[in-house]
Amino acid sequence: MEVLSLINKLIALLFVACYIHQAFFALAALFSRPKALPAGRLNRYAVLISARNEEAVIGNLIQSIGRQDYPSEYIDIYVVADNCTDATAQVAREAGAIVWERFDSVQVGKGYALQYLFERIWQNLPGRHYDGYLIFDADNLLDEHYITEMNKTFSAGYRVVTSYRAAKNYGENWLSAGYGLWFLREARYLNQARMTLGTSCAVSGCGFLVHHDIAERNHGWKHFLLTEDIEFTVDSVLHGERIGYCDRAVFYDEQPTVFGQSWRQRLRWTKGGIQVFCRYGGDLLRGAMDSRRTASQRFACFDMLMATSPAMILTLLGTLCNGLGLALSILTCSQSLGLICLTGLKSFLGGYILLLAVGGLTLLSEWRRIHCPSGKKLLYLLAFPLFMYTYLPISIVALFKKVEWKPIYHTCSKTLEQVRQE
Repeated sequence: MEVLSLINKLIALLFVACYIHQAFFALAALFSRPKALPAGRLNRYAVLISARNEEAVIGNLIQSIGRQDYPSEYIDIYVVADNCTDATAQVAREAGAIVWERFDSVQVGKGYALQYLFERIWQNLPGRHYDGYLIFDADNLLDEHYITEMNKTFSAGYRVVTSYRAAKNYGENWLSAGYGLWFLREARYLNQARMTLGTSCAVSGCGFLVHHDIAERNHGWKHFLLTEDIEFTVDSVLHGERIGYCDRAVFYDEQPTVFGQSWRQRLRWTKGGIQVFCRYGGDLLRGAMDSRRTASQRFACFDMLMATSPAMILTLLGTLCNGLGLALSILTCSQSLGLICLTGLKSFLGGYILLLAVGGLTLLSEWRRIHCPSGKKLLYLLAFPLFMYTYLPISIVALFKKVEWKPIYHTCSKTLEQVRQE
């Protein structure tokens, strides 16, 4: 029992050492406001959308792009209908996008679809030059000022810019709310804080802008791990890029509402995080200690290293050690069985309260930006720690299971006005 207690304390100390900087992030986010930026020059953008069987939602995204207050002559929309068996391509063309269809059963995934889209644009339309590329998923919706606000941050010198991600179906059930609250925490208490403190932010899924020079350096899109967004972030940081964040650029996306679909998606994310950690962990560690880099670049390498898999690894170690102790106590009829169960219960409740506090702080600070009835906001807050706890079995499975990219089907066909009315 003493050995188990010592192991738990050691894991707790390691966890604090890895993530104490996020407490300073929270303070920075609470006591600072994003800086207003000047309009900057008008840049020309290509909007890139990878879609697989998204006929129900892609029209609403293209419509929201068409309603931007940014000059439409500076925006072109491109869609890759990737292995589609429905009318995605037709709906996108009718909405005004330039569409290419791709069929490849071997190279499957968003990364390959984006690479195909870059190749088609550069080969088929060589006369069109773009300053940057905006990348979205087909289920997204954009606030009317999105591109105008992103352009301000881009014009300020950030060659990669990410944005504020909100859920368009936050109030549907505890799963969609759990996703939505976590992404709001990432936006406010990670990326906004990083922006305030002058270090690099992180791209999360979609809703980001990439400078043309970076796309050329990467020969389009070269990131094909299960979590191509994390891989792109890490690769950019290792190249010395400081990723910017635009709080005023708001987009909405659909979150899973069925647990089986959520399990598959988060299993891919977790496995992808492990892949990134294994491939880039050594480079990030060396980058964090490289005296030739600036202090901001070294910290960004450390921060991204911590954002890959250490939290999952430490949590799993603690869970497995306590589980092993419990199993041994049951097999040996040890008198410490009750004590171990009590310790496990305290750990569970302590984690629940901590996650409830994290979720509650995010909910209060972002209350007005969450489009959902007040009662549901409070009710689903209570389920947020349980949503996060489901990552434990997912993480265990991800360590041993081969995971392949599978599409997430979207059916929440809402316009921007409908989302706001909620």
